[in-house]
Amino acid sequence: MKNFYISKSRRVRSTPFTKRIEEQGVKSYTVYNHMLLPTTFSNVDEEYLHLKKDVQLWDVSVQREIEISGKDAHQLVQLMTCRDLSKSKVGNCYYAPLVDINGGIINDPLIYKLDENRWRVCIADSDVLLFAKGISSAKNLDVDIFEAKVDTLAIQGPKSTKLMEKVFGKDINNLKFFKFDFFNFNNKKFLISRSGFSKQGGFEIHTDEIKAALELYDYFFKIGNEFNLKPGTPNHPERIEGGLLSYGNDMDLSDNPFECGFDKYVDLNDDIVFFGKESLKNIKKKGITRKLMGVKIDAKSVDVSKGIIMKDLKNKQIGQLRSAAFSPKFNKVVGIAMVKKDFCNISEKFKIELNNNSISGEICNLPIV
Repeated sequence: MKNFYISKSRRVRSTPFTKRIEEQGVKSYTVYNHMLLPTTFSNVDEEYLHLKKDVQLWDVSVQREIEISGKDAHQLVQLMTCRDLSKSKVGNCYYAPLVDINGGIINDPLIYKLDENRWRVCIADSDVLLFAKGISSAKNLDVDIFEAKVDTLAIQGPKSTKLMEKVFGKDINNLKFFKFDFFNFNNKKFLISRSGFSKQGGFEIHTDEIKAALELYDYFFKIGNEFNLKPGTPNHPERIEGGLLSYGNDMDLSDNPFECGFDKYVDLNDDIVFFGKESLKNIKKKGITRKLMGVKIDAKSVDVSKGIIMKDLKNKQIGQLRSAAFSPKFNKVVGIAMVKKDFCNISEKFKIELNNNSISGEICNLPIV
């Protein structure tokens, strides 16, 4: 697909690290939460192989953080998500689908519990700030809601722990998956979580002062040669193989958590109150008719700028391909598709039309192995 230049403006914001990554040779951007998200530095295949072998630093400031504090903060956060947060603990981050009154997915953020009455909702690509403000206003809740001035760096790859240890000390090794704590660099504390949009392992560093953030960024590259550190971006084939879903690509408001495999994040007990609960009860009772599945396609590339219809061998429509990328591991395209339940069978054959050619593929599980 041909790439076009993205014009910068106040509506499409840069990040504190934009100048740095442009000096490092970023080749393309997309727009995510009204901000610039780098998508390539060299090419996707090279970056895929490097991510699986070494370590990368990503500017993922587009993961905006909605802070919710005040007496009714817990009530508001729980109203937004179908995941039970009644036993949540300070220092933990929770993957928690947000749903509307019909049970449709609005976002799939990580929710950080900073204090008993203070939360941060680290969002995917949709306007959660307005959703939260609307609920708060309608319910007359005692909360303060705003987009925190936080910009995030991700350190991802198998060498990420060694690199982080060199910067922040050996205590970083004690940080468990989906936990966060504060660590010092140059007399400045940074909130760091053991998380990231990669299956290769890593950390996310939440920065709230531009000067300190840039000093940290530069220091990583000053000492990073030992680990073959390179600037990078969330890698499309790697995240598809790992079954990491991308809101707006693989799922959106028309999909519910059961269709997306989020059953364990849906709590329908009577004492948990959230919007869309009755709708999700009805959906669970009736059962779903479709589900997100992995796919393998016998092609070198597939452009999924819009959903692609999937058909069985009898030419019957069975689903929609929503994301796809060439996988160096499988030497073919891998993807994520919403498939009618009757066809969610491993090795089920299908076909898609690509450049006036019929291309074959097969259904598989997520993650794709």
